[in-house]
Amino acid sequence: MDIKFDEDLNNNLEIEKEQKNFLETTIGKIINTGLDAGIKFLLPDLIEDEVIEVKDAIFEDGIKEGINTAIDNALNIGKSFLGIITGKFENVNQIQKAIENGGIIDSLSSILDKTLDKINSNGKINENIINVIKKGKNIILDNVSTNIEDMLEKEDTKLEKFKNNINEWKEAFNNKDFETMEDRIKIIKENLEEVIPIENIINEAKIVENIHEKIKNNNKDFNISELELEAAKVLV
Repeated sequence: MDIKFDEDLNNNLEIEKEQKNFLETTIGKIINTGLDAGIKFLLPDLIEDEVIEVKDAIFEDGIKEGINTAIDNALNIGKSFLGIITGKFENVNQIQKAIENGGIIDSLSSILDKTLDKINSNGKINENIINVIKKGKNIILDNVSTNIEDMLEKEDTKLEKFKNNINEWKEAFNNKDFETMEDRIKIIKENLEEVIPIENIINEAKIVENIHEKIKNNNKDFNISELELEAAKVLV
């Protein structure tokens, strides 16, 4: 029996919140890494402890709080630009376009300026260091921008592989090949929390999980009723 998946599935994942958290965390790490690499590049004579001290001062004096706000604002502006009224991205391409049009790098630039001015006024870091970072700010911003683009390309590839594993599980199901199904469901479970949460793909993966467990618990019986298939969808 072929499994047919509805396009309009019930969403119990709070997908918008999941996407927001994923992007805040991932882009936040990129900004952190970009700032670290930028300081090391601009100030090559600083030892590691001094680099950490400079970076910590920047984060403690405002940039940490501003990063998530900048990311959220950029994504919301991007959604508005793309006409996304549901609040949820349907694919990685939409996320890429939203970030491109949301002004996240401009926001980060402004936050960095304000933070460095604040640090300068309270004397936490030598003024010469602050001036070097200000003058070389674009190196940091360009690095962050490039790494965000690279991250999204990698996430798109990862998501495509994830979808392929779902499709291969479905094909194995139709062929009643439980060994291949077991192999694919293991990969699906391992990667479910790692891919960008795109609603239809995540829901489809969870339906596959539910059906797989049903078959496994029924001694590999492939006779799944329509009622059981619908129950698998409701459990998502």
